[in-house]
Amino acid sequence: MTTFISDVLKDLKNSYPNFSALTFVLPSKRAGLFLKHQLPQVLGQTAFAPIILSIEEFVEELSQLKNVSNTELLFEFYNSYLALTKKSNTDTFETFSKWAQVLLQDFNEIDRYLIPQEKIFDYLSAIQDLKHWSLEDNKTDFVKNYLAFWNKIHTYYQHFTENLLNKNIGYQGLIYREAVENLESYVQTNEGKQQIFLGFNALNKAEETIIQELLQNGLAKIYWDIDKVFFEDTNHDAALFTRQHKTNWKYFKNNPFNWITDNYSKEKNISIFGVPKNIGQAKYIGSILSDLQQQNNTLENTAVVLGDENLLIPVLNSIPSSVNALNITMGFPLKSIPLASLFESLFHLHKASSNAFYYRDVVKIISHQFIKPLFSLENTDYASLITETIEANNLVYLTKNKLEEITKKPINTIDLLFSSWQKSIETALQNCSKLILAIKSYLDENKIANLLSLEYLYRFNVLFTEISRLNAEHAHIKDVSTLYSIYGELLNSETLDFQGEPLQGLQVMGMLESRVLDFETIIISSVNEGILPSGKTNNSFIPFDVKLENNLPTYKEKDAVYTYHFYRLLQRAKNIYILYNTEADALNGGEKSRFITQMELEGIHQINHQIIAPQVPVINASENVIKKTPDLQKQLIQLAYEGFSPSSLTSYIRNPIHFYYQKILKIREHNDVEETVAANTLGTVVHNTLEDFYKPLIGHILNIEIITGLKSKIEETVTRHFKNEYKQGDISTGKNLIIFEIAKRYVSNFLYLELKSIKEGNEIKILAIEANNEVEINIPELSFPVKLTGKVDRVDTCNGVTRIIDYKTGSVLPSQVEIIDWEAITTDYKKYSKSFQVLAYAYMMQKSQNLKLPIEAGIISFKNLSSGFLKFSKKESTHSRNKDALITPETLTAFETELKKLIIEICNPNIDFIEKEV
Repeated sequence: MTTFISDVLKDLKNSYPNFSALTFVLPSKRAGLFLKHQLPQVLGQTAFAPIILSIEEFVEELSQLKNVSNTELLFEFYNSYLALTKKSNTDTFETFSKWAQVLLQDFNEIDRYLIPQEKIFDYLSAIQDLKHWSLEDNKTDFVKNYLAFWNKIHTYYQHFTENLLNKNIGYQGLIYREAVENLESYVQTNEGKQQIFLGFNALNKAEETIIQELLQNGLAKIYWDIDKVFFEDTNHDAALFTRQHKTNWKYFKNNPFNWITDNYSKEKNISIFGVPKNIGQAKYIGSILSDLQQQNNTLENTAVVLGDENLLIPVLNSIPSSVNALNITMGFPLKSIPLASLFESLFHLHKASSNAFYYRDVVKIISHQFIKPLFSLENTDYASLITETIEANNLVYLTKNKLEEITKKPINTIDLLFSSWQKSIETALQNCSKLILAIKSYLDENKIANLLSLEYLYRFNVLFTEISRLNAEHAHIKDVSTLYSIYGELLNSETLDFQGEPLQGLQVMGMLESRVLDFETIIISSVNEGILPSGKTNNSFIPFDVKLENNLPTYKEKDAVYTYHFYRLLQRAKNIYILYNTEADALNGGEKSRFITQMELEGIHQINHQIIAPQVPVINASENVIKKTPDLQKQLIQLAYEGFSPSSLTSYIRNPIHFYYQKILKIREHNDVEETVAANTLGTVVHNTLEDFYKPLIGHILNIEIITGLKSKIEETVTRHFKNEYKQGDISTGKNLIIFEIAKRYVSNFLYLELKSIKEGNEIKILAIEANNEVEINIPELSFPVKLTGKVDRVDTCNGVTRIIDYKTGSVLPSQVEIIDWEAITTDYKKYSKSFQVLAYAYMMQKSQNLKLPIEAGIISFKNLSSGFLKFSKKESTHSRNKDALITPETLTAFETELKKLIIEICNPNIDFIEKEV
């Protein structure tokens, strides 16, 4: 295929036989590589290469100034701000950086477009004076300061730019303005030199002035790349700038306008695909590349152009493994690599002034892939030790000293990570650098396997070195929050560059990298409104009408720039694939781009437009079934021999799979740190407190004096058990203090209930507290012994009737300890699990203690103590009001029948564990 660059070189060959004397100026460095590659193909002979520069390099050479980073400009600008602002009115560097970024962009635009500075700044100041809300003659100090700021902007600009010029450095706009100032001298000293400008479109006023002056003096030649379809359509934004240049530049009154080409109208295969979500687009790009490779056996002269550069990683992961030649012209954002998350966590940890760190932040840092190996010393994994200690002792906040106490030795990494950054910014930066060196020492042990990680480290070392240099020179960073802000600024602008063969294989690039380049096959992603074009954004202090008045670019011109780039890509391409996201998202682009609609309405090409529905595999819902293998059967027999507890049996009733996980596989839920006291911890504290109170009273009849004496011990006993169960967790504040008070109230209310019962004339005698039971059940259908085990909270007699009592700190309703249908007791968990448990306790106690029947069994619920002792009862029907609360031999016989059926089912090798919906 023919390309714009090759066409330009062929045309120049006729006019300039000595290419070595030329200087080529292009919109980007990337285009220069392709130009250098095509030179020998056009020349057909060996020659010295000409000078090839990007427009930024050319203008920098013309201005004799060095371009510096945006972060360094912020530091320099803050110097000017401090020098010209009263100390009482100055912003901190962090606050300053927020608005200064916008002002620097405005300075840049004003200079690039050669606007008289004093004029526009005075104009802005006058606008603000009109806009402010104070109508009084005597303005408030706030309004005065506000207007003073606007009046000083020109002074800030002058002081700032003078300082930069004295140091021979500058931002892009200042460099352009200085280049124009030096233009006359350059023309006089470079007579006979030829600059070839090619592939330009939107030019700022400074660029226009420079190029026109060189053209007028015969020192330059310029080649445009625009198609006549766009140029002749006065409403088409792709040719907005080239039409203006042809009309407004004096040079073109007497000289040809090179070139208006005719490539867009030629036959093309254009396919447009609407794909849901960004990941969907990335995957579909992989599918397109796979098909192209099968058709052509190569992806030479193919480019993937990313409208949204955040798609880089998903696209790279979607490229078929058969693609063996790939060149990526975009840098990998430093903020996306794993090391960035480590420093993000560290800044988050140290931004607070406290020396105590939240345990989740600590665990996140010491578990990081780059940090965990540094805690492995002397065959001990100290990172895991710290995590386990935190979880075991409910340590919600930790200090550096506490971490060293856990490890029982000073570990240098602990000091680097957790010594306070608030004391000194220099120390914080040194800690970051030392941490990088510590990680490097570990990675160097296996250098070949860790080459990529070492590259990450190098880039972050450069980043922190730059921050240290800037702060040493200017000393504006006073706190961690400001340090984090500057770190974020640098991180967002830094990339990790890919290395590859730039002219071979598949090309992956952003929209701006595609300037001047032509490919036979183009795949463009994210062609959505808000991305291509980017839409109405105005990150500027200069109002829209002021921009129009001074011929500064607005969103209209910005959209025209992207329109040109988009359509220029299509001009010479033969196969075009355009993808857009069908899922409208306010943050990441909305509906399909107007470019797509415009192409369809043009009617020039036949367009294949498809909406790609995701191919979601149909997964038929299936029950989770665990087959009872011989090994599993052995484990069940062992479990039966050791004993089933009432809770394990109700677990089976609820869901057999949960029973399998808990009792056979022995899987337990992970015990995370209890920041707030958990319900089971509260229950344990209350149970243990009552056990302490009542165990010494076994065999005694309760009286008023005994219960009254227990009341005075509530505070001490509950506190002791909280310390035992909640370890080093804090119960002195917040929700935990409330739960602590609730535990005391539960015990107090329970004792009040006992007192009330005694005062009403009831005689209560304690028979057993936390009574362990283990009884054997004779099941003829099974060839092995079966036991039932469990601990009963309390057994007493009330007026001669034995009661089996189970404590529950949760809410229990009377209906939950009633039974109508015996067969449902082992199938309906929600209705009858409580009844099953209390009957199991009654059954065990009767078997082990040979209790005299009838007895009572039930629950005391601490959440509704007012209901008293909730007795198990048997009802004849749902609507019947008659309840039999006494447990008779017939009751236990009926329960035993259902209990044996349940155990037989669990142990039956022919009945698998089948998951139930919970």
